[in-house]
Parts: sequence; structure tokens; C-alpha cells
Amino acid sequence: MEPISLAVVVDMRQVLLVRRCQTEGTLQWAFPGGVIEDGETADRAAVRETREETGLVVRAVHTLGARVHPLTHRQVTYVACATVEGRAHVAAPREISDVAWVGLPEIPRYVPRGLWQPVQAHLAQVLA
Repeated sequence: MEPISLAVVVDMRQVLLVRRCQTEGTLQWAFPGGVIEDGETADRAAVRETREETGLVVRAVHTLGARVHPLTHRQVTYVACATVEGRAHVAAPREISDVAWVGLPEIPRYVPRGLWQPVQAHLAQVLA
């Protein structure tokens, strides 16, 4: 499987989640993101995919880490991002069906299995 990059976009003390049209296992809500194209960095892929999926322009701040996801078995890189301009909406209806800005206490409702610890620690710091 091709490696993917996910954008952990924080704005106004909330994180952006998207509902995928096609779930991977039990995952319905996730961070915007997708396949890292040939010659592309994880940072650039996270920025590109966020714009393609949600119409939101973001900039990469720093990489939070990478792992093989335990449910999807994909190599995933998580990139902390900040909004630059725009409003998040369903810009790629074949890929996502909804967007949500979620506060720290609401995350378990969207991601019941919990977040990867480095992502959770980042969000606890920037959303607290």
C-alpha cells in the first residue's frame, strides 16, 4: 500500500475532521489526507490533500510522527497544520461526505478508538 499523509489542522481551539465516503475498517472520521505522490513530501501531501478534500488552504507547521496504522496497515505520517485561508467544506464529494471542527472533549465521539499518542499529546497542548 502507498504511504499516506494526514493533516492535523487546528484553528480556533478545534481540530478538523472529515467523514470518508469509503471507510477503512471501522474508521469513519479521520484527518484530511491521502496518498503521498511520487516526489512529494509528507508535508506537501498533507497541504494538497486538505485543499482538495475541504477547500481549506493550510500550511504545514511540523511533522508529528509516522507509524503503520494498526487498523489499516498503511504507513501514515501526521503533519501539524495551521489554516491560511478559506472555510472547510465538502470539496471532494466522492471522497468525503462531511467536515467537522471538533473540540478536545468531543474527539472520542468521532474517533472512539482514540488517537495515536503523539497526535493526542499535540492536540492536548494546542487545544487546551
